[in-house]
Amino acid sequence: MKNTIEDYWTNRYKEKRTGWDIGQPSTPLKEYIDQLEVKDIRILIPGAGNAYEAEYLWNKGFKNVHILDISNIPLENFKKRNPSFPSDQLICDDFFQHKGQYDLILEQTFFCSFPPTKTNRDHYAKQVHHLLSNKGKLVGLWFNIPLTGNMENRPFGGDKMEYVGYLRPYFNIKSFNACFNSITPRINSELFGIFIKI
Repeated sequence: MKNTIEDYWTNRYKEKRTGWDIGQPSTPLKEYIDQLEVKDIRILIPGAGNAYEAEYLWNKGFKNVHILDISNIPLENFKKRNPSFPSDQLICDDFFQHKGQYDLILEQTFFCSFPPTKTNRDHYAKQVHHLLSNKGKLVGLWFNIPLTGNMENRPFGGDKMEYVGYLRPYFNIKSFNACFNSITPRINSELFGIFIKI
């Protein structure tokens, strides 16, 4: 299964079909990062792509940042841009099989990138819970767009009520609201949430 998914995303990069890539850290995550004071926390960014948020963290002095993607191409791109970044913190793996322990997982609409079956979405919530340390946080962005029956047209959407249904069994919800500082193309189509592991 991993090879099939890996091939799909690798081909997207090879064919430059990367419409999600904005070429910089997204404003909501950048402004959240700017509020973080403890710089030795263990951070994971799953489905990170070209990982501009990780680059921003690294340049601000966060040295325990781990970038995970199922395709090696964006990881290689990141390493070229950031040659001093530790190679062992660039992880080519299937998120659902990944093992580790983190204090913060940054979600950059990764949830909306894989087929939106109930099984997949519940597995995501369980896996994030498993990967987080005690009282660890899941923070980030989810698309607030209609979920259709199309299982090929990424990103896959959903709404606040649906997402909460998957996350509430595993997390206390500190906040989860319409995003007020989305980039212009995504205004009114993103939710920003902070969830604390139960």
